[in-house]
Amino acid sequence: MYQVNPQNNDKTLADELLTQKTKETIDYWLSKYPNDQRRSAIIGSLHAAQEQNGGWLSKEIMQAVAQYLEIPAIWAYEAASFYSMFFTEPCGKHKISICTNISCMLNGAEEIVDYAESKLGIKLGETTSDGRITLVKEEECVAACVGAPVLLVDGHYHENLTKEKIDEILAKLEDSK
Repeated sequence: MYQVNPQNNDKTLADELLTQKTKETIDYWLSKYPNDQRRSAIIGSLHAAQEQNGGWLSKEIMQAVAQYLEIPAIWAYEAASFYSMFFTEPCGKHKISICTNISCMLNGAEEIVDYAESKLGIKLGETTSDGRITLVKEEECVAACVGAPVLLVDGHYHENLTKEKIDEILAKLEDSK
């Protein structure tokens, strides 16, 4: 079971763990909302912290974000554990999410998953041994049904997938080492 420090008593956690760039990004998101609505900045803040932390959110990083936002730590964890774009465990440098919802399923998503798993030598939810790529667990609708089947690489959409397109995508990731 995940536990957080509900009081955010560690007054220096945000200063110790968040970089200046991350704090500036959080400040940007805070500027978009009234001061009594600081919770509204949580998504953008968690994105910044996740990027800073190598693509995932540790318990301590979530607590630091909550402290900086002056909100309960559990709110940060609730958002991070609800949305599929946040990772609460270490993962690969690149994250590949393959949509398996109805439109993608009807257009060959199962074959795309099988092919990607075969090419990478891992299953959904696993990371390559070199830590380069995580195949995210099955992704529900990514709101790009017109281009089914679809996958996301680090949040960027790739539509109308074929085995050849998968090869191209993986080759580009290999080149970006």
